[in-house]
Amino acid sequence: MDALASLLYEVRSEGALFSRNLLAPPWSVRFADRTPLSLVTMLRGSGWIVPGDDAPPVELGPGDVAIVVGREPFTLADTADGDLRTPPLYVVGPDHCTSADGAEVSEDVVLGLRTCGNDRGGSAVMLTGSYQVGGHVSERLLSALPRVLVVRSGGTPGPILELTAVEVGRDDPGQQAVLDRLLDLLLLSTLREWFAGPEADPPGWYRALGDPVAGRALRLIHDRPAHPWTVTTLAEEAGVSRATFARRFGDLVGQPPMAYLTGWRLALAADLLARTDATVESIARQVGYKSAFGLSVAFHRVYGTRPSQHRATAAARPAA
Repeated sequence: MDALASLLYEVRSEGALFSRNLLAPPWSVRFADRTPLSLVTMLRGSGWIVPGDDAPPVELGPGDVAIVVGREPFTLADTADGDLRTPPLYVVGPDHCTSADGAEVSEDVVLGLRTCGNDRGGSAVMLTGSYQVGGHVSERLLSALPRVLVVRSGGTPGPILELTAVEVGRDDPGQQAVLDRLLDLLLLSTLREWFAGPEADPPGWYRALGDPVAGRALRLIHDRPAHPWTVTTLAEEAGVSRATFARRFGDLVGQPPMAYLTGWRLALAADLLARTDATVESIARQVGYKSAFGLSVAFHRVYGTRPSQHRATAAARPAA
């Protein structure tokens, strides 16, 4: 398993909110479901993502796929200044389409299952899906992404998008599970293509995946975090000297091998503490520490709190 796959295992769609929007200009739609990750695409026509926080608008053409990172609301509009020129037709939130003040929208705005808009035959067809993700493992991925990233299609929606567009309008048994898996596939394919593009600034761990030395070590660390890895054993697995391995890993990943290993183990431990009832002792052994005490010392040094306190805080936190 590579580092991207490991992180994406923690970013999986479950009960995702899908929205299909059929629009004729002028139009503006506000997205305020406050999920940490949203996927947006124009199946037909074009539009602009207005991310807020003084960030510049980002244009989307037909078939382009964008990922918007962060819980802050954002707007999609038919022009770059559409959020200023045109009041939102509606707001997409946890309860699907509502008016700007949270009230129900008029019947002519709700055009069908998961579908809102102002014109069934409008020149713009927009599709969005939102993720509820959290935890320290997923944060390692989200922190590597800009507020808005876009993968250009060249004007033609791909087969995954076409299939998703068809499924969004259906209401068959198991439909939500189908949509969740399609959204996962869209996210993975979009991230992989964006990371490989010239405009991306991927994190060190992603750049290192293609290296026969550092990439091999990363896969071992992610596959077997509980193994008693040392710089020497990782170097032996990679087939190079200890000095060569340490230098190459540090240059490509941006931190020493043991620092990366510690960060990965503690991120796993943090999520296990928040999501399971396993004892601290059991979690410590799962992630490579010999005892609960050893995990507690490392956890406090990095996160500034004890594992038991982290678990209590996570339990008291309202669900996203």
